[in-house]
Amino acid sequence: MCKSRKSMFGESICVGLVIVCLVLLSELTAAQLLAQEAQPKQEAPPQTQEQIQAREMLNQGVQDFKNGQYDGAISSFQRAKLLDPRLMNARLYLATTYASQYIPGAPSESNQELGRKAVEEFRGVLEIDAQNLSAIDGIGSILFQTAGTPYDPAKFEESKSFHQKHIQIKPEDPEPYYWVGVIEWTLSFRANNELRSRYNQAHLAHQVKDTEPLTPQAREEYVRNYGAMIDEGIESMKHAITLRPDYDDAMAYLNLLYRRKAHAVATPSEREDLLLIAYHFPEMTPATYRIRASAGG
Repeated sequence: MCKSRKSMFGESICVGLVIVCLVLLSELTAAQLLAQEAQPKQEAPPQTQEQIQAREMLNQGVQDFKNGQYDGAISSFQRAKLLDPRLMNARLYLATTYASQYIPGAPSESNQELGRKAVEEFRGVLEIDAQNLSAIDGIGSILFQTAGTPYDPAKFEESKSFHQKHIQIKPEDPEPYYWVGVIEWTLSFRANNELRSRYNQAHLAHQVKDTEPLTPQAREEYVRNYGAMIDEGIESMKHAITLRPDYDDAMAYLNLLYRRKAHAVATPSEREDLLLIAYHFPEMTPATYRIRASAGG
């Protein structure tokens, strides 16, 4: 994605563009969730009048949902859930309708409430079916989106835990490995920037640039707190690519994770070796094109 030497971008520009990509990925995740959830799922035939009415409300809600009439859809799904608490489709559609209206990064209380309601409804699904992958992925996605603004590392960790649950249930899926790696990169990248900022504020006459190695003391702190996390992220991305060899987004983040690893090693030769490993990953994948286009260049 971004070469160590002879690069089309400096590393600081590269990771800056990927931050833009993180926002786009969050929005894409919501869209993928909608596409996944907006599919009819098999339910047991209704046995009571309440169950029959619940399915009528569910069908009405689905039509409103497809037409973008979210208030009406929410009302219908809530009614269906009350009539038949075990009607899984009603719960999943209700959670997805909240998620579809959530805007990543928007700080308004009403927007944050949409995120909280989506998570609450997905958790309700897990109370009935603890291995429901749609609900597990839904919570992981919303937590990831809400963790960025304001920055909340605990939410990122919680999001990661749900992707790890997906792996435990269905280890052949590449996506949860990818999201574990994305979260590991996000946390380690932020920590690296904070260490540099702290040092530079205390040493105005000797600034450490983004492209330069950390000071020995800062590097030791970085390795102590994030070394294992970076290694886990690299292994997760490798596994995602093994499961899907054309996984461009995973290749792009594996490149960046090797760059995080380069900040954690002690010697210039180790650093150069890791940057050369990153160099060998495709620079201009479709994912990279999207990043550049979104940044206007």
